[in-house]
Amino acid sequence: MARYTDPVCRLCRREGIKLFLKGERCYTDKCAIERRNYAPGQHGQGRRRKISEYAVQLREKQRLKRMYGLMEKQFRKYFDMAENSKDVTGPALLILLERRFDNMVYRLGMAGSRAEARQLILHRHFMVNGKRVNIPSYLISSGDEITVTERSQKKEVFRKSLELGQRRGLPAWLTVDPEKFAGKIMKLPEREELTMPVNERLIVELYSK
Repeated sequence: MARYTDPVCRLCRREGIKLFLKGERCYTDKCAIERRNYAPGQHGQGRRRKISEYAVQLREKQRLKRMYGLMEKQFRKYFDMAENSKDVTGPALLILLERRFDNMVYRLGMAGSRAEARQLILHRHFMVNGKRVNIPSYLISSGDEITVTERSQKKEVFRKSLELGQRRGLPAWLTVDPEKFAGKIMKLPEREELTMPVNERLIVELYSK
């Protein structure tokens, strides 16, 4: 399966915002946005050209796609699912992305970034409702409980991640018990509860052309 292997800090600089792709580093002054808040490459600090409507829509799509660590084919699959649902396409797309297993592990503070969450899931460190799941794209539902396997709870990485997660803050629709290395999805989020700086309407317009 195709995946992005270049430095991820370039993606934050290209989008001009923090995508929180490097875990704890993103919360320090070592963050690329803090040190070099301009686009990467030879002409990153050059004169900005006039941006077309299509370019604005494309940047919005790229921003959301990169935030969740998806390739184009994966992202388009979620858009088609949202478009075919009974809900409004834009908010439905965001909620589908939030329901991904790797995202929920990150939101619960059990991993420092979505990329780290994806790796830990593939290595079979988590269970959903008592059953081991190693598919990062698995869609979590309301009421599901995510736990770190008993054997993996001894690993330092989970203690550190949960400490960082507590400093980062927990969304209102989630609860975590750090002592039991467990988290529960109380409900699926509403659009107004998702605070990422993305205008999903522009993405819908882009794919509707």
